[in-house]
Amino acid sequence: MRRDVFQAIADPTRREIINLLAGQQLNLNAVADNFDISRPAVSKHIKILTECGLVIIKQQGRERYCRADLKKLEQVAKWTEQYRTFWTSKLDALENFLNEEPIETKTKK
Repeated sequence: MRRDVFQAIADPTRREIINLLAGQQLNLNAVADNFDISRPAVSKHIKILTECGLVIIKQQGRERYCRADLKKLEQVAKWTEQYRTFWTSKLDALENFLNEEPIETKTKK
């Protein structure tokens, strides 16, 4: 089952796992050592991240190593960009409106 990337980043623990793996490749035990939750809980989060395509697990001998694949986060960036553009234009319009307000009105407040 493929999950949505937004589902992956909705959970703060999964966001922390992504942050942790963005800078380094770690085995599953090393990932779990960074959290105060059970190893099965960490494994469940890793499974969801893998299903979303944000984490890739590679078997090396007896160890399973995780690494982040952040390309899927481009979907999030594109989605949020439309709202950044919208709010930037609204705030710019508000600034222009406030700058055009007569000076006597500003001083009376």
